Amino acid sequence: MLYENNKVSEIKIAYIGGGSRGWAWGLMSDLVSCDDINGDVYLYDIDLEAAQHNEIIGNKYNSAKGAKSVWHYHAVETIDDALSGADFVVLSILPGTFDEMQSDVHAPEKYGIYQSVGDTSGPGGILRAMRTVPMYEFFGRKIKELCPKAWVINYTNPMTLCVKTLYRVFPKIRAFGCCHEVFGTQKFLVRMVEEMFDVKGVERQEIKVNPVAVNHFTWLTAATYRNIDLFPYYKKFCEKYVETGYISGDANVDNNWMNNSFASADKVKMDLFLKFGYIAAAGDRHLAEFCEGSWYLENPDRVKEMCFGLTTVDWRKEDLKKRLEKSARLRSGEEEISIDLTGEEGVSQIRALLGLCELVTNVNIPNQGQIPNLPIGAVVETNAVFRANSLTPVHAGPIPSEIYPLVSRICKEQELVSEGIAERDLNKIFCAFANDPLVTCSEEDARKLFVEMCENTKEYLDMYDLSSMK
Repeated sequence: MLYENNKVSEIKIAYIGGGSRGWAWGLMSDLVSCDDINGDVYLYDIDLEAAQHNEIIGNKYNSAKGAKSVWHYHAVETIDDALSGADFVVLSILPGTFDEMQSDVHAPEKYGIYQSVGDTSGPGGILRAMRTVPMYEFFGRKIKELCPKAWVINYTNPMTLCVKTLYRVFPKIRAFGCCHEVFGTQKFLVRMVEEMFDVKGVERQEIKVNPVAVNHFTWLTAATYRNIDLFPYYKKFCEKYVETGYISGDANVDNNWMNNSFASADKVKMDLFLKFGYIAAAGDRHLAEFCEGSWYLENPDRVKEMCFGLTTVDWRKEDLKKRLEKSARLRSGEEEISIDLTGEEGVSQIRALLGLCELVTNVNIPNQGQIPNLPIGAVVETNAVFRANSLTPVHAGPIPSEIYPLVSRICKEQELVSEGIAERDLNKIFCAFANDPLVTCSEEDARKLFVEMCENTKEYLDMYDLSSMK
């Protein structure tokens, strides 16, 4: 890298999963929108053709309207080519295919277990972790070998277990996990502030928050706007809207929640606040999966009543078809490249680590005491300070006693899953599986389901002795 006149050039970014039809384009938009950094992005994907397609698209961003910097994209055949000498590594992969995810999400339904996402917690999250963690063991070893001083940004779910694995394989790795769910809650608080205070134009960053707990089950123990404590106002807001839900003017949803996979009226979020007194800081689809199955995911009717959607894998497959079509249009020039900022903070984090700014934002890293009543080494989500070549967690304080039983149960489950996968011990993994809050069936049925889900995805599970569970 070269530093000159408050700019950094010749940065090398390795993008693992660089054939993405969505996240990659967002990163391209965010990078080219910065005028103080430039360099090369090396795209590695097991689908080389997909990476080659993104090489074409990425290089087109340099001439898009509003582009402020130049980034050169290179599709590479090996992960070594991507990682060698990288300054930053972005990890964003789909572990397996949507066929495997079909089993993750929908196989449990025959036992009355419904999942709204199925990529972090619940039966689907655990099976996904069984596929993902061995891949991340490989990534961690390769990073240690080829770019040990690189900063590693993870976007893959299950977030907690991905980051945990990187540190287990390479304890000195400089990795952190990024998630925008807290940002969504800040935006929800913006809408509350604008309504309750009769103001307009409030920015998300004006809502200062203290996030604690684990990814996708994060809670805010403090939230302020211009030093005003928002908790009393949020209580009134929740009491007003918890029965009907809250839909902002730009939500663009109808009442057919089951067919609007990412839609939500934030009823789960508000209900949890009124139950426990702290702000649940993720989308309803994720929050519901960490709670007892009878609370919000008992059956599709209950989901509809709570005004959020069950994201089906068929929907994801149809969405992928649309994105593949868009990729073809972008490559051919039939559709013009446009810069659409994601609202993510990955590029801001890169700039801060390069010393171009300072940033405080939420990240997922091992617990060093920032949450004193969760296990040291468990991956937790809190704020952290990004400065030149430095990432320092903010002391967030303990998990409040009102929500500690909920959070500690999930944290301990994730630790057990991590340990079981590391040891390839299916019995340990099954113990976590059978005790997950969503697994409301009998132990016998839980075992049948676990075996079935492993069998459905065995192509990606050859590192385990599946016969030991039969």
